[in-house]
Amino acid sequence: MSLRVKLFTAFFALIVIPLFVLGVSAYVFISGMIEDKYAQQAEISLRALSGTVRFIFLEMNKVTDSTIATQAVQEILNSPLYSQRDVTEINYLALNEVQQKFRELLVYHPSVSFGLMYILSDERMIRIYANDKFDALPFAKFKEQPVYEKVFERNGYPLWVGPFEVPELTGTNQVFTQIRLVKDIDTLQDKGILLVQIKNSGLEDIFRQYQFHREKYETRFMIVNGGGLVLFDSSGEGAGQRLADHAEGDVPLSGGFQSERLRFAGTDSVLSSFPIGLEDWRLVSVTSWSSLSREINRYAGWVAAVTAMCVLSALVFLLFGVHRVARTIVRIVRFMRRVEGGELNIRFREGAGNDEVAMLARGMNNFVARIQQLLEQVKREQRQKTEAELRLLQAQIKPHFLFNTLESINVLAMRNDGRKVSQMVLRLGRILRTSFQEQEEIPLSQEIEHLKDYLDIQKFRFNELFDYELDIPDAMRDVPILKLTLQPLVENSIQHGFEGIEYPGMIRIVGTLEKGRAIITVSDNGIGIDHETLARLQYAAEDEMPREPEERPVPSERRGLGLRSVADRLRIVYGPEYGLWICSMPGQGTTIRCVVPAGKRK
Repeated sequence: MSLRVKLFTAFFALIVIPLFVLGVSAYVFISGMIEDKYAQQAEISLRALSGTVRFIFLEMNKVTDSTIATQAVQEILNSPLYSQRDVTEINYLALNEVQQKFRELLVYHPSVSFGLMYILSDERMIRIYANDKFDALPFAKFKEQPVYEKVFERNGYPLWVGPFEVPELTGTNQVFTQIRLVKDIDTLQDKGILLVQIKNSGLEDIFRQYQFHREKYETRFMIVNGGGLVLFDSSGEGAGQRLADHAEGDVPLSGGFQSERLRFAGTDSVLSSFPIGLEDWRLVSVTSWSSLSREINRYAGWVAAVTAMCVLSALVFLLFGVHRVARTIVRIVRFMRRVEGGELNIRFREGAGNDEVAMLARGMNNFVARIQQLLEQVKREQRQKTEAELRLLQAQIKPHFLFNTLESINVLAMRNDGRKVSQMVLRLGRILRTSFQEQEEIPLSQEIEHLKDYLDIQKFRFNELFDYELDIPDAMRDVPILKLTLQPLVENSIQHGFEGIEYPGMIRIVGTLEKGRAIITVSDNGIGIDHETLARLQYAAEDEMPREPEERPVPSERRGLGLRSVADRLRIVYGPEYGLWICSMPGQGTTIRCVVPAGKRK
């Protein structure tokens, strides 16, 4: 994952997502708090409103209480006028006077729309307060209604019937009906049943006035019975319908104050209810959630807008500011990879300014320059060390060879063989001329001539002990090679390989070219080297040298410093892939492969 992707991921993970979660959590928390606060306010409001509604009905109870105790009502109940069976014998003038007196008692309450009296003695009905729009139910039909028994169970306490609860009594009029048993105040005998209907105007005025003071809330009030039937709806839409038909969820219609958030009439709403304390009626308020959360939605909108602007600003900064930093870091990484690859001469293009990015670029350039300086210093020191090692090795080889050659001349001088001594001195002069020249690398042809002089000197010394063969292609004559490389190899064969043999020794020097490498093989038919000696004389790790499938490449020196010095020189100058490889077995002779580059060093 790139740095740019990491920065964007961190931005969204640490800023955008937490802000979103915080905003949603705050909105949910505040919404719940608003719902709780509204529930508290709704309970207070419904308590007050239910008390007012209950007062209206209780006031009507008091009106009818005082009315049925009046002399006029008692006269109606006890006058023989109303006990006559023959209608033609009724004194309608006297009847109208009594009705007028009864009407005057009720007229003080403007909510009364209709009133009648059922006389139990003769089961007749007397209209007290006429309403042409309402056809009163005859007593015979009235006795069939369930409320008839309830009236007697109340024993004179008023029974209230809401609209649509008993359609036979109220018709289609949205009126509340009071039904009560009327007794003789002297004998307490049941004399009649009073039925009074009141208008809804008083209730409408109460709810209209309450809504006027709370215009910001879209609230409708309903009076609902225990079965969920809407008896009154301040909006005039749901009267006569079931509350459950409009609510999606359980409607709280039991116990004390209840409040529930649900969908009502397709709108997210808060439904609250409180018992009126009259019959099984409850006062229900339905408030749309949108009106309750209007302010918080407006506030949330402002917060969301400000947050979006902040996030957008941060994103713009991230795209242009942080992107610049990330791009610079990516360039620095690419620059460091090139430096890691060995390009120490390159420099990072520094930008303008003195901020941390520019300081980082300058620091990287200074760092690379310092590394280059230190590397050059290390190279110089390593080169000096290598030259010192080569000089040391050369100093080891030269005395070694000179000592052996002088020893051979001394042997010939002691034999008084002046001609051979002369020839050996001549060849020794050429050998010394080659060995003491300052040039470290010489053509392979010159090294071969040096080797032939050495072999001839050794043949003079050891007579017929050995012979040699040279097979060097002309294509290899100009191959550069370190001087005094091949002489220690044949010296090893002569001094150690042919020790104690009873047959003529043979040394073969063969040159080949192979894949850009020059390979000079020096082999003999001597006594060979056992494996323990090869292992003991091993001078380098096997994995540092290339191997041939048919050979066991064990770099080694048999005795002295000759072979080791040659191998070390070749490895130091040409690298670990070049050097000496020895393959030998007791009684089978020894083969030494010298591998050097076929071309000039770079």
